[in-house]
Amino acid sequence: MTFDPTNPFIVQSDRSVLVEVDNPKYTEARDAIAPFAELEKSPEHIHTYRISNLSLWNAAAAGFSADEVVGVLQKYTKFPIPQNIPTDIAETVSRYGRVKLERIDAEHLKLVCPDKPLLAELARNKKVKEFLGDKIDDTTYGVSPAFRGVLKQALITVGYPAEDIAGYTEGAMLPMELRETAASGVPFRVRDYQREAADVFHAGGDVRGGSGVIVLPCGAGKTVVGIASMCLLQKNTLVLTTSITAVKQWRREIIDKTTLTEDEVKEYTGETKDIGPVTVATYQIITYRPDKTEAFPHFGLFEQRDWGLIVYDEVHLLPAPVFRVTAQIQARRRLGLTATLIREDGREGDVFSLIGPKKYDVPWRELETKGWIASASCSEIRVALPTDSTRMEYAVADHRAKYRIASENVAKDEVVAELLKRYHDQRVIVIGQYLSQLKRLSERFEIPMITGSTGNAEREDLYGKFRRGDVRHLVLSKVGNFAIDLPDANVLIQVSGTFGSRQEEAQRLGRILRPKSSGDGEAHFFTLVTRDTRELDFAHHRQMFLTEQGYSYEILDERDVIPPKSATC
Repeated sequence: MTFDPTNPFIVQSDRSVLVEVDNPKYTEARDAIAPFAELEKSPEHIHTYRISNLSLWNAAAAGFSADEVVGVLQKYTKFPIPQNIPTDIAETVSRYGRVKLERIDAEHLKLVCPDKPLLAELARNKKVKEFLGDKIDDTTYGVSPAFRGVLKQALITVGYPAEDIAGYTEGAMLPMELRETAASGVPFRVRDYQREAADVFHAGGDVRGGSGVIVLPCGAGKTVVGIASMCLLQKNTLVLTTSITAVKQWRREIIDKTTLTEDEVKEYTGETKDIGPVTVATYQIITYRPDKTEAFPHFGLFEQRDWGLIVYDEVHLLPAPVFRVTAQIQARRRLGLTATLIREDGREGDVFSLIGPKKYDVPWRELETKGWIASASCSEIRVALPTDSTRMEYAVADHRAKYRIASENVAKDEVVAELLKRYHDQRVIVIGQYLSQLKRLSERFEIPMITGSTGNAEREDLYGKFRRGDVRHLVLSKVGNFAIDLPDANVLIQVSGTFGSRQEEAQRLGRILRPKSSGDGEAHFFTLVTRDTRELDFAHHRQMFLTEQGYSYEILDERDVIPPKSATC
């Protein structure tokens, strides 16, 4: 091709792609590149994407060919694509599925690779060979079912992710159907994209279905995708999620939207340890052990029943010990649900190997355009440290203390006051990282506060009052990041966060993205950041994932929010 100045991409030989934000084709180009590239940097005018091996393998597992990937780059690039890129992409994509795990019989698996020299090389690799059994022929090795998971982990680390088509144990049957009218009396219909996601995961019962990750925005109804998948499979199901609040929400939704009864859906938590045909448990109870030297006593739950499906809610938060037990139960169908594949610990490869590759995702903005999630405006409000003494305290502090001083900046309180006044009749959540800061805000503005130490009965009572409108403003600690059902929340004020966590930023925005029953329009996400501090640097990193999804942050000064007479000096 020749130079085309109207296009937004500059494709570079190191597999980075520079994207012009102000280009008229930016939006369509961003959505086109998202399935096979990861956003690395997102300043104002030029965004940098990286085409990584894992992003290409996820694309390949979702059905993208190397030609389709290269076609997108060619369509939107300004300059001719470097000569190495098409070949590099083709070779990387071709590595997915070059080796396959297949079943011999109920007790034996095999690793198959038609490329004899490649199989010989892999069989000599020290990371792989310990999990291989006897050589069957020049293209096949036996594999013990016990090594199914760890072998896949080893293969992805050496650059040859296996396609696992060894199938699954059937699991105990459990007849269930989706309701057309929910038990609560509200008409219920699975949305088109939810049905499509469940169908892609199920794959008609084929061995190429049954394991993988569905990526949908917070507020888009990932729980319904899980329930629809359960109804397709008709099997005993174990659901793992992040908190007791989320357990109760899952149980409530399953009973409300399917023909299953309360006796068939049980909770397994620190409070209640019942096991039924459908059991909903927390990651916390699964990973609990009295002492670090002891075994995990609740791992036995994975074998308590003949599970036909295990659902991993918020799979990006899957604790490391759960990876370990998941490696041992690869014969069970596994469905991961998440708003983002980003893991702050960098273990995305383990999600790919042990839960499964990404099977389905939809750009956030596409669902917003169709009205399935609320439109949202994002604003970053920059606040100065209030006094010279505070600035000096910050200047001489160590790195971690610097971040906390900036996060707990008392000057943020005046911005919160003005925003609460502006949105006094709206459903507002104030959320943050540090309990002392949250307690200060809760007491000053006389707003109820929910933290990790708040009892579940009190928690549910406050959430219920918020949903009904009896309480319009809530202060939440990190417990508000995950799986809370507050559909009418439409303003979120973030006063502090977990350093540069992109996943936390996405989760928090998700708290206000559910379409509002009142029909009110735009949701508002405010993040308060202290100017000229480490908090500002971390804020840029936090915002990267949402930038990738098409959101932009309006940058405001505290003086833009606070009336002149109230501004702090």
